[in-house]
Parts: sequence; C-alpha cells; structure tokens
Amino acid sequence: MQIRKRITITYVTLSVLSTLLLCLAVLVLFRQNNRYYFIKRLQDRAKIVASIHYQNDPKKAEYYRKLKSEGLEELIDEKDFVLKVNGENSFELNTELELPVEFYTDVLRNQSGWVEDNHRYYYGQIFDESGQKYIVIITAKDRRGDLSTLYIIRILFIGGVAFIILAYFLGRFLARRVVHPVSQITREVKRISASNLHNRLPQPENQDEMSDLTLTFNDMLDRLETSFEIQANFINNASHELKTPIATIVAEAEIMLSKTREPEAYQEALTVIYHQATRLGNLTESLLKLTQTGYDGQKQVKDVARLDELLFDVKAELDKLLPDNRIIVRLEDLPDDEAQLLLPCNRPLIELALSNIISNGVKYSNNETVFVTLSVQENQLMVTISDIGIGIPPEDIPHLYEPFFRGKEASRYNGYGLGLPLAMKIIRMHNGEIKIQSQPEQGTIVTIVFRKD
Repeated sequence: MQIRKRITITYVTLSVLSTLLLCLAVLVLFRQNNRYYFIKRLQDRAKIVASIHYQNDPKKAEYYRKLKSEGLEELIDEKDFVLKVNGENSFELNTELELPVEFYTDVLRNQSGWVEDNHRYYYGQIFDESGQKYIVIITAKDRRGDLSTLYIIRILFIGGVAFIILAYFLGRFLARRVVHPVSQITREVKRISASNLHNRLPQPENQDEMSDLTLTFNDMLDRLETSFEIQANFINNASHELKTPIATIVAEAEIMLSKTREPEAYQEALTVIYHQATRLGNLTESLLKLTQTGYDGQKQVKDVARLDELLFDVKAELDKLLPDNRIIVRLEDLPDDEAQLLLPCNRPLIELALSNIISNGVKYSNNETVFVTLSVQENQLMVTISDIGIGIPPEDIPHLYEPFFRGKEASRYNGYGLGLPLAMKIIRMHNGEIKIQSQPEQGTIVTIVFRKD
C-alpha cells in the first residue's frame, strides 16, 4: 500500500475514533446535565408538596397549591405521594408505587434519593412535621429531556458523518503535502545515473526532516562520485602499471627473436625481462593483498597478539630486507597488565600494514632514523611512526589513500602507490584509525590508534 493511502487511512481512522469519543462525551455530559436539572425541579415540587401537607390553614394550603400549579413549569404525568414513617425502617406503603426496596432504604438513610424507571423519575425526600417524619415522593416523566437527547444524538450523528467526510478530504490533502517532497526527491534521484553523478538534489529552504534527507542523499552522491572517480583512476593507473612491464617484456622478446644474436645480448635481454617480470609479480601481489582486505573493510579476525611483539617481529623482517635501516622501537610507559597490550587481529595482515608504513618512513627519509613508539592509553593502543624525510605537501595528503596515487616528490622513489591504501584498509578492518601529519622537508608523523572494546 502506498504511503499516501496509509496516511489518509490513518488520519481518517484517528478522526473517526476522536469524533466518536467526543460525541460520546458530549452525549453523556448532556444526559447528566438534563438529569441534574430535572431532579432539581422534582426537589422543588417535593418542598411545596410538603408545605401543603403541613398547613392546617386552608388559605395557605390553597396558596401553595396555586403556586405549584401556576408558578412552576408543568411536568408530564406528574404525581406526588406522602408516606408516613412509622419507625426507623418502617413506613406506610402506597400500592401505586412499584419501587425497589433499595430506593426507600436510600431515602431513609440519606434523607433523599432518586431512581429512574422506564423514562420516569422518582424523587423522595424526608420531611419532619412536629416530630413526625414523612416521605414525600414526586414522580414525573422527563419527555422534554428525552426529546432533547434524541435531538442532540441526531445533531451529533449528522455532524460526525460530515466531519468524517471532511476528514477524508483533509487526510488526502495532508498525505499529498507530506508525500510531495518525498515524491519530488524520488523523481530527482531517478534521473541520476552513473553518467551524471555530478547532479545534486535541490536543497529545500526549510530546515526539516526533508532537508536532512536531501542533504543525506547529496552526501551519498558525493561519496559515490568520489568512489567512481577513484575506481576509474585505479583502473587507468593499474592498466598503465601493468602494461609497462608487459610491453617491455614483449619488446625485448621480439627484438631477441628477430635474428640470431651474441650470448651477451641474450643475457642482457633476459636481465631486463627478469626485472620487468619481478616488477610485474610484485605489483600483482600488492593488488591481490589489497583485494584480500575486502571493499567493505571487514575480514575475520583470527589471532590475538601482543602489539609490542608484533612491532619487534616487523622490525626483524625489515632488518632482513633493509639491512642498513635505522629503525628504533621505543616502548613508553607500558602497563604492568600484559593483557592491555593484546590486540585481536589477523596477524599476517596487521604485520603487512605496519611493515608498509615503517618501510615508507625508511624509504622517504633516505634511510635516516625512523622512530616507532608504542604507548597505551585508556582502552586504546597507539603506535607513532615518525621520520625526518622529504615530507608530504599539503595538497597531496587528501589523496594518500587512493590506490596508485604518488605525489611529485614520492615519484622519485620506487613504488606503486599501493602500500598506504592497503595499510589503511587493514587498520580500519581492525577497528583502528590512521592519522598523518607532515611538513615538506621536515618529515612525517603517522599515528595509528587501535581502540579496544
């Protein structure tokens, strides 16, 4: 079901329920008000009947009779009864009155009471005349109250039906007003495809939920556009990097096969082919490792290792690859509890990430001293790698994590631009964060923070 229909149905349903409750409340209050005033009228008549009964003077009795008949509004089928009370729970019974015993009990206990039976009201009250108690009972039908109740029910029914019809159209209008911005966003989003990712949704003037939704879509489009650009650059750069050694190998092979040559020429060509094949193999291995981390940054964690031991193992491996390195590992204020040094990780991948970053420090500092510092803070492990190398220009820092990106200064050194993007993916996969601070010709500080749950 469409949201527009659901909003309309919900609005109409709530309107019907609220209208029924309102009508019921009005009807109950109206009935109570009618009953209250009708009982008051019966109460006034009971006092006059009692006054007539008390009077021994015929003139005063006649006065009260005239007041009752002419001074008060006539009631339909009005009757009055005076019952003598003989004792605490006994009184004279009139056979015309077919009232429940509870009514008399209530009157004797509370000095007054009333009851309704088949649209006829009975009101009873105790009066005391010279020590003798009487029960004065006034009864009449509240036909006007019944008619006014029927009239108010008719008004409420007609008004309720009219309001429900109005609520239906108001609900449709409200649904259109609510859904219109969403429909407009849907139409605009459908127009955006991979060929026009630069398009953006118009930002509403009102700062409401629709504005937040539009802003979220635009932010998503920004990320998609950036991802598409990075992907395109990645494909172009990967194609170029793979094509160069392959072209060199093919060219050398064609030259050697074009005619018979001296053994020295074959040896020289094979050396070139070997170096290009080695370069191609290293590049392919780096691409495979980058793919292993996954595009979503998620990979199963299999090991639990001490981070200080990982750093020393990485240094031992780099000592074999770069015998002249000047890497110094420093451990600052390590806790007595060794468990705080433990890191759930995929050990081969985390070693690869640390090795890539540390070897970059060695390479781009021209084999100057590289400090690797491990410190432990609250619920996090911090590794700081600092060098005094060539540094990174500010305009290159936003692009450091793009595969195959290499700055102007870095392009003078051997590499493919895959080490840092690979390291970043691995670190994020381990609930970590990497920060880079650098100044040209002054060096670079790379801070890696692993948060522990």
